[in-house]
Amino acid sequence: MYHKQRTIAGRRSLSGTGLHTGNTCTMTFCPAEPGHGIRFVRTDLPDCPEVPADVDHVVETARGTTLERNGARVYTVEHVLAALAGLQLDNVRIELDNNEPPIMDGSAKPYVDVLLEAGLERQPVDKFYLEIDAPMAYSESERNVDLIVAPSDDLRITFMIDYQNPALGTQYTSLVDLEKEFVEEFAPARTFCFLSEVEALKSAGLIKGGSLDNAIVIYDSTEGQVEVDRIKAALNLNGNVSVGRTGIINDTPLRFPNEPVRHKTLDLLGDLLLIGVPFKGHVLAARSGHKANVELAKKMRQLYKTKKMVSRFGGNDGEALLDITQIQKILPHRYPFLLIDRVIDMIPEKRVVALKNVTINEPFFNGHFPGHPIMPGVMILEAMAQAGGLLLLNQVECPEEKVVYFMAIDKARFRRPVKPGDQLRFELTMKAFRRNTCRMVGEAFVDDDLVCNAELMAMVMDR
Repeated sequence: MYHKQRTIAGRRSLSGTGLHTGNTCTMTFCPAEPGHGIRFVRTDLPDCPEVPADVDHVVETARGTTLERNGARVYTVEHVLAALAGLQLDNVRIELDNNEPPIMDGSAKPYVDVLLEAGLERQPVDKFYLEIDAPMAYSESERNVDLIVAPSDDLRITFMIDYQNPALGTQYTSLVDLEKEFVEEFAPARTFCFLSEVEALKSAGLIKGGSLDNAIVIYDSTEGQVEVDRIKAALNLNGNVSVGRTGIINDTPLRFPNEPVRHKTLDLLGDLLLIGVPFKGHVLAARSGHKANVELAKKMRQLYKTKKMVSRFGGNDGEALLDITQIQKILPHRYPFLLIDRVIDMIPEKRVVALKNVTINEPFFNGHFPGHPIMPGVMILEAMAQAGGLLLLNQVECPEEKVVYFMAIDKARFRRPVKPGDQLRFELTMKAFRRNTCRMVGEAFVDDDLVCNAELMAMVMDR
């Protein structure tokens, strides 16, 4: 795997019809500077809006992965993204004069060919790889879908499908080396569907640009040529359409004996580019599709954000996600008012779990109360608010230049006293975050006992 970021050396274009919309589109791959990432640009819309290729902008996964930002939408991006991921490209601007990339022959090979023709260029900036340290998984039991990512020194994919169809059977494949295998062994694999799906897809307003030239159609009826002719007439298809002796309509020859599962691997590779960074891990997939791929990408992107946060504020002690030294880089508070000792879990933009060790040396115990020390409720709320501040300030640039002002505390309840020797565990969940203003729900525990809960509203301001 490459250690430096990569882009392309020049502009290259290709034109064709979108699979689902049927719209004609010219797509142009353009070089981009380090750190730019992969972005689609709708040149046909006013101000040429950009749509970042990351999982936060996925809006649909029905028969393809669709991205949208501020009303600008791009359909069926997975094959284009697979080409970029397979060539290990980090920074590319993709200009479109319509809302869906051309489907070409249904594989990633046409995109790979023009990208290689443009030339691959090394950039003087290091890549950041998401390294999988422990297994993570996503499953859909009702559909028998399973995805597991295990630690690995490189990206690897093992995929299995079993559609209970004689033309497919059970198929397996493994991708173990992108550089050596992707271009020849996976990029040419074409998309496929079953005959029984075609009419329903057309009725749903999809596959307007679909044809036997850009998809493998697998026969799965019991009515023979009668069913094929009925669907041909319903869809106004031209030319010969026959059952085929191989179980594939028109006996379209496969490029690989297991071409369908190779294409599923291609889809997975494209969907996982939406993590936003390349990763090192072994993905084991069974019967997965775009919905499951994207859900796994969401989990992996959250892990990436957490790791990025930790690296941003320096190393930790191996037990805390953020130790006291890192906390002091984020929060402006100092003795005697810094009330968070460590952060043990954080999902950026969503949730934080932080600890406060309560000792008899806390200055407020001198007067609250002599001979009967109890932590004041306002100090518990202040510590809770500081934990929320850590969640907020982690999201902004230059947190050392910002401060969190709390605007409201609602529905505060105190369940039991907090005494010296207790360890408070704060768990806060962000419910809304707009224009630097957020609403959070917080709970405080000692062991497993809830001692306080409240709703907080806060704003990030310049110091």
